[in-house]
Amino acid sequence: MHQPLGYRDPVHPNYVCLLKKSLYGLKQAPRAWYKRFADYVSTIGFSHSVSDHSLFIYRSGAHIAYLLLYVDDIILTASSEALLSSIIDSLSSEFAMKDLGALSYFLGIAVTRHAGGLFLSQRQYASDIIDRAGMSNCKPSATPVDTKPKLGVTSTTLYADPSYYRSLAGALQYLTFTRPDISYAVQQVCLYMHDPREAHMHALKRIVRYIQGTLDHGLHLYSSPATTLLSYTDADWGGCPNTRRSTSGYCIFLGDNLVSWSAKRQPTLSRSSAEAEYCGVANVVSESCWLRNLLLELHCPILKATLVYCDNVSAIYLSGNPVHHQRTKHIEMGIHFVREKVARGQVRVLHVPSRYQIADIFTKGLPLVLFEDFRNSLSVCKPPASSEGVC
Repeated sequence: MHQPLGYRDPVHPNYVCLLKKSLYGLKQAPRAWYKRFADYVSTIGFSHSVSDHSLFIYRSGAHIAYLLLYVDDIILTASSEALLSSIIDSLSSEFAMKDLGALSYFLGIAVTRHAGGLFLSQRQYASDIIDRAGMSNCKPSATPVDTKPKLGVTSTTLYADPSYYRSLAGALQYLTFTRPDISYAVQQVCLYMHDPREAHMHALKRIVRYIQGTLDHGLHLYSSPATTLLSYTDADWGGCPNTRRSTSGYCIFLGDNLVSWSAKRQPTLSRSSAEAEYCGVANVVSESCWLRNLLLELHCPILKATLVYCDNVSAIYLSGNPVHHQRTKHIEMGIHFVREKVARGQVRVLHVPSRYQIADIFTKGLPLVLFEDFRNSLSVCKPPASSEGVC
């Protein structure tokens, strides 16, 4: 700290004010707290992850521990109870901490353990959204979005309360952390947060009605070998009625578990469906590279090539063909890094029939039967049945 220009004290040029303010009131507090915490855990053997700055990794021989930090909330797991207790004792000696036991609730996500693994749910958060929308007694909807063309800047009247619309749309974005089945619908309503219309509000209310009917749904994580990365990618060419940009979506599975997904409008126009699909492949390969680096830091390297399933044959050929043709030479070099990954054997782009293209759920509205089938494939379903008593 130093005295600001124009307010220098000639008698005491090195004096500064004694700041008396709470930690959460300072703009520099998050960075200062993070540095304070990171400096200490490094002294007890943790190393800082390059892929995720919230992650700290400890390894000593066969002993491994992972620490995930979000502001002042911590998830800590270790390979043994002794190591876990030792780390907790070390942290407690330096910081005021409370051990809440086994993971059950983190950042609004409820974690339930069952025989097969974990069940992640945001039921309470979803209920709060429904109450905020004033739709506690609404009639449920079978799907979050219809099969009609995408939303656009319609001729309908402006919505009367844009701030209310933005509040609900923003709240729904956080719900997609455990509900990938609404990712596409939420992405569509979020495109018009700057200028919401009545038609956009009707689409948002349909999402809320769908959540009302699937309030108890969540994401299942199963115990399975983390040896393969499997991904699906799809693109809806020129689907946006206003900009004619394509919507691309993907989902990535680590073993049997869904670990990453996205539904996003592409930043540039595509001249063909092959180009749109190829851009979608580039997006999922980029995410897969980050996941592979993260798993390498977690000492769980993926030795096999990442499998990328795409339903466009031309995009598959484009990913393995090093020759620039008249119709492809305009594609940015940043997208062509897929070819390098394929040539190195780190990625294999394969064909999948459209009927089994799970990523369709992230790019367009689907009929009920197909939507429920893909939703189950994403492991989004009801919580496991609990039983009482002993047989």
